[in-house]
Amino acid sequence: MRGFYILLAAVGIGGAAWLVYAARPKPAERPAPTTPVPAAPASGFTGYTLGSDSAPVHITVYSDFQCPYCASFVTVQMPEVRAQLINTGKVQFRFRPFPLPSHQHSQIAALAAECAGEQGKYWQLHDRMFANQRALDATSLVNHGKAEGLDVTRFQQCLGSDKYNAKIRADQAESDRVGATSTPSFFVAVLTPGDSKARAVRMIRGAHPYPTFKAAIDGVLATLK
Repeated sequence: MRGFYILLAAVGIGGAAWLVYAARPKPAERPAPTTPVPAAPASGFTGYTLGSDSAPVHITVYSDFQCPYCASFVTVQMPEVRAQLINTGKVQFRFRPFPLPSHQHSQIAALAAECAGEQGKYWQLHDRMFANQRALDATSLVNHGKAEGLDVTRFQQCLGSDKYNAKIRADQAESDRVGATSTPSFFVAVLTPGDSKARAVRMIRGAHPYPTFKAAIDGVLATLK
């Protein structure tokens, strides 16, 4: 009989532990799409770039305008990456939006960047939104656009449309395909003239300092020797 009560107590403890585990908050996950994932845009456009098309190394970042780690990279690390790697012709840098569903304004911010791109101001609004990450509601975005010299009427009309939604969803689908499950995710790759595919791809997760990118670039370039 004593053994029975010991067994009963063990079952009770185990059941309580399971209830505690089941009640834990789950990490945010992107919901499964309810509509077919769109194909990449017919134009082949795959994001805005900085740097030379002939740069031997290409870095693609999947980023969310409302992600604090993404803002940290843009405001702290990016200036050195731009000065040492992009402006020197070593790297072409490509931005692809990866709006997370847990961020209230990330989708409209990604749309705003595309709308600014229509007027040749993609990177200007990109930088301003990351520097003012707590002000990404529709009204604030219009003010940011005005500060960057955009045609405000045209910008507002674009924000109210769905003309870039398919493109943004295609970027999100691409992030799934390559395994970019968090933001920012960087892919460092060698692309030489005539290559149809990137080689020596290395992934960097998070807002790492410049030496991390320098080491990754040296690593992929070593594959050419």
